[in-house]
Amino acid sequence: MEQFDVIVIGGGAAGLSAGLTLARARRAVVVVDAGEPRNAPAEGVHGFLSRDGMPPGELLERGRAEVTRYGGTIVAGVARGARRTGDGFEVDLDGGRQLAARRLLVASGLVDELPEVAGLRERWGRDAVHCPYCHGWEVRDRAIGVLGTGDRSAERALLFRQWSPDVVLFTHTAAPLTEEEAERLAARDIRVVDGPVAAVEVVDDRVTGLRLADGTVVAREVVAVTSRMVASSPVLADLGLKPVEHPMGFGMAYAAGPMGRSDLPGVWVAGNVTDLMAQVVAAAAQGVTVAAAINMDLVGEDADRAVAASRDGNSPATIA
Repeated sequence: MEQFDVIVIGGGAAGLSAGLTLARARRAVVVVDAGEPRNAPAEGVHGFLSRDGMPPGELLERGRAEVTRYGGTIVAGVARGARRTGDGFEVDLDGGRQLAARRLLVASGLVDELPEVAGLRERWGRDAVHCPYCHGWEVRDRAIGVLGTGDRSAERALLFRQWSPDVVLFTHTAAPLTEEEAERLAARDIRVVDGPVAAVEVVDDRVTGLRLADGTVVAREVVAVTSRMVASSPVLADLGLKPVEHPMGFGMAYAAGPMGRSDLPGVWVAGNVTDLMAQVVAAAAQGVTVAAAINMDLVGEDADRAVAASRDGNSPATIA
């Protein structure tokens, strides 16, 4: 059993930032990386000061190198389960490897559940996008089709109108528009197309339109869609934690306090596993914040142990 101060589950921006902070705090930390980042299909990371446009893979590669430079450990694998022990936690990885630590940080991200529209998944992160702040500049002034899937679809169409004058809202499975919504869309020259969308039309590896269930094709170059974002962790499930519904209905995430502390002592969460809306830079910032909280928690425990040892007449533990 390999022993650490902290096991970090998830090798994305949140997990690596936490690993870096803990390694620089001289903690024995291991980051378990499944190698399946959510933003892998995207050409670049955006809104991350000094890293704007950097390919996601390159950002993570640099992050892993920084963690190991300070003595942290990166383990490629998938965490399959966990259990509490007298000294902390044990985590089982695929292949039978086991890790143990005093504290546990889960930063395993989320999964995007997309509407059942043929061809949509294949375009995800390319010309099928979800976040205008992540991708709006890249699709500016192009013909954008907003796929309606909930009661905030009109608001979504108005948002994308900031980046392009050519926006069409496809009602698809969205709630019927109110009179006020219809008036606001019309005032912003956003056309509304009723009826379910059956498929994304693609020619020469580029979106060319959306095909309705009746066969009509409406020419578009970009599809804007709101995914249902679901955080699910077998590690947290084993420990008795369950995700809860986002208050605005965007998906499922794990609840946490302002410093990332979960309801279970010794377990923290960071990034999209607890904050569905966090972009890469925000997830990275959360990783730093949570790592500092974990380190302070360990500092307190180290001090308590040293006091107990001194009272027993033993030499206080030396903290490396």
